[in-house]
Amino acid sequence: MSRAAGNQTPSGATEDYSDGSWYLDEPQGGQELQPEGVMPSCHPSVPPGLLHTCLAVLSIVVLLLLALLLRRRQLWPHCGHGRSRLPSPVDFLAVDGPWTVPTAVFTVLFSSLCLLLLAETPLPFLTLASPSSRDGETEAPRGPWKMLALLYYPALYYSLAACATVRHEASHLLGSTLSWAHFGVQVWQRAECPQGPKIYKYYSLLASMPLLLGLGFLSLWYPVQLVRSFSHRTGAGSERLQGNFPEEYLKTLLCLKKLRSSSHTFKHGFLPQAWICFRHSVYTPQRGFRLPLMLVLSATLTGTAIYQVALLLLVGVVPTIQKVRAGITTDISYLLAGFGIVLSEDRQEVVELVKYHLWALEVCYISALVLSCSLTFLVLMRSLVTHRANLRALYRGAALDLGPLPQSPNPSRQAIFCWMNFSAYQTAFTCLGLLVQHVIFFLGTTALAFLVLMPVLHGRNLLLLQSLVSLWPFWLTLALAVTLQNMAAHWVFLKTHHGWPELTNRCMLYAATFLLFPVNVLVGATVVTWRVVLSALYNAVHLGQMDLSLLPPRAATLDPGYHTYCNFLKIEVSQSHPAMIAFCALLLRTQKPQPCVAPQDGFRLGAGEEGMQLLQTKDPTAKGTGPRACHGKARWGLAYTLLHNPALQASRKRSLSGAQANGAQP
Repeated sequence: MSRAAGNQTPSGATEDYSDGSWYLDEPQGGQELQPEGVMPSCHPSVPPGLLHTCLAVLSIVVLLLLALLLRRRQLWPHCGHGRSRLPSPVDFLAVDGPWTVPTAVFTVLFSSLCLLLLAETPLPFLTLASPSSRDGETEAPRGPWKMLALLYYPALYYSLAACATVRHEASHLLGSTLSWAHFGVQVWQRAECPQGPKIYKYYSLLASMPLLLGLGFLSLWYPVQLVRSFSHRTGAGSERLQGNFPEEYLKTLLCLKKLRSSSHTFKHGFLPQAWICFRHSVYTPQRGFRLPLMLVLSATLTGTAIYQVALLLLVGVVPTIQKVRAGITTDISYLLAGFGIVLSEDRQEVVELVKYHLWALEVCYISALVLSCSLTFLVLMRSLVTHRANLRALYRGAALDLGPLPQSPNPSRQAIFCWMNFSAYQTAFTCLGLLVQHVIFFLGTTALAFLVLMPVLHGRNLLLLQSLVSLWPFWLTLALAVTLQNMAAHWVFLKTHHGWPELTNRCMLYAATFLLFPVNVLVGATVVTWRVVLSALYNAVHLGQMDLSLLPPRAATLDPGYHTYCNFLKIEVSQSHPAMIAFCALLLRTQKPQPCVAPQDGFRLGAGEEGMQLLQTKDPTAKGTGPRACHGKARWGLAYTLLHNPALQASRKRSLSGAQANGAQP
C-alpha cells in the first residue's frame, strides 16, 4: 500500500513504470540526449556526394574541351607530331613560367589530403550508393577507399591546373567556371556546417582555410586573365619562348666586371654586418636569379604543412587540457591521496595547485609548438639560400661536393625518379620533422618547468636540485679534473720555443695521464651523454632539411633525402639551364618559323641586336659600343658561356664527335 501510495501523483493519477522509464532526467517524447561537449551531426541541404559528383563530371568535361582545343588550334603546326592532346597540368621545368597557379593548385590538393585523414567518407560521392545503418550513418570500409582517394583528388584538380597551361581565351573561361564551381561548393559546405564532431568543433573550418585561399585566388586569377586576353589580345604573344629570366641571368653573368667592382665596396658597421648575416641566413630575392618551380612548390607546401600540423597539434590537445582544468573539483584530493600524493590539507588549495600545474603544462605545450614551428620556418629559409647557392654554382659549371654520387650531367632513371618525388618528400619530411621537434621540445620544456623553475619559485619539491646537491663530490671531482688538465696543458706541458710550440715535462704528462684515467672515464660518460643529446637535437632540427645529409660524408648516399636532393639538382641543371634557354630563345626569335631542325649556321640576321639587348649597359653612348662591336660581344659572350660550361659537355661532345665522323671540322 505504501509503495502504491508513493507511486501516485498529487492529482491522484498513478504513474506507469512498466516501460522502464525510471530516470527523472530522461527526455519525453522519444528524444535523445546529446552528450555534453559532443557536436551533433550536421545535415546539409544538398548532399556532399551530389556536389562532388557534379564537380567530377564538370572536371572531366573541361578536360575533354581542353584536349579538343589543343587539337584544333595546332599550336605547333611545323613540328612533326605536334603537341600532346592531353594538356599538361604544370610545366615543372619552365624557368620563366608563372608559378602562382601551380602553387595555388598544390596548396588546394595538399589541404584536401589533410582533410581526408579524418574524413568518414574518403570519396564523398560514395554516400549516394552506400548502405545506411539504423542510425542513418553510412557504413563503408574506409581503408581501401582512402587509398583510392589519393588518386581521386589529383585527378579532380587536374583540369583546374591545366586551364592555365593552354593560354587561350577559351581555357581561361573554362578555368573561371571550374574555379568558381570549386570555390562555391567549398564555401557552401563551410557556411552550412562550420562545426564538426572531429577533434575540435572548428577544426574542419580552420584546416580548410588554405584550401579556400587557394580556390579564392584561382577564382580571381582566371577572370583577370580572361579580361586581359580579350582587352589586350595577349594570347598569341604569351606563346613565345620564355626569355625574361634567362636573359636577366645572362646579363648578370656577362657583366662580371661591374659586379666585381661593386663587390669591393664594403661598409663597416653593425647594421651592414647584420644585413650581410641576414642575407646569408634568410632567403631574399636577388636580381638575375629565380628559383625553379619545383623549389617554389616545395617551399609553399612546407609552409602549408607547418600550418596543418601545428593546427592539428594545437586543437587536438589544448582544448582538452582546458576542459580538464575547468572540471577540477575537490574530489581530486581523494584521487591523489589514493596514490600517496598529499599536496595540502586544504582541499581547495589542492584544486588550485592542480589547476596551476595543468596551466603550466599547457604553457609548455604551446611554447614547444611555437618553438618547433619557428625553427622549421627558419630552416626552410636557410634551405632556400642553400638551393640558390648550389644552383648558381652548377650553372657556372662548378662541381659541388654533394657526396660520392655520379657527377654526369646526363639524366638517368634514378635521377628522374628522385626529381618526381622531391616536392612530396620535402612535404613529408617537414610534417614528420615538425612532429618530432615538438615532442622533444615539449618533453624538455616540461622537465625544465616542473623540475627546475616551479620548485625554485615555490621553494618545495626540489627533487632534482636535491639529487644534484647530494652528488656534489662527483661533480666537484669532474670539474677539478677538467680544470686542472686544461691548466696543465696550457702552462706546464706546452711551451713556445723560438716561436714554435713544443711538448715539455713528458714524465709528468705520462704520470698525470695514468693517474687521471679513472676520473676521465667518468668525464667521458658525461660527455657521451651530452653528445647523444646534442646529436638528437641537431638531427631533429634538420630532419626536414633535404639539402643536408644527417649521415657522415662517406655514408651520404644512404640518406634518402639527401640522395633525392642531389639527383633533383642534376635534372634541374641538365634540363633547364638558363644560359642554354637564352641562347635558344635568341635563335628562335631571330628566325622565321620553320620545321623543328636545329640551326647549323649560328646567329643569322638580327642576332646582333638580340645580343645587344643582353649586353646593353646603362650608358648607351659608351665607347666601343658600335654595331660591329656589340655584334662581336654578343657572339663571343654567348659562345664563351656555353663552351666553358661543363654541364653541357656531354651534349657538346656528342655533337662534335658526330661532326668529325662526317668529315666536318670541329
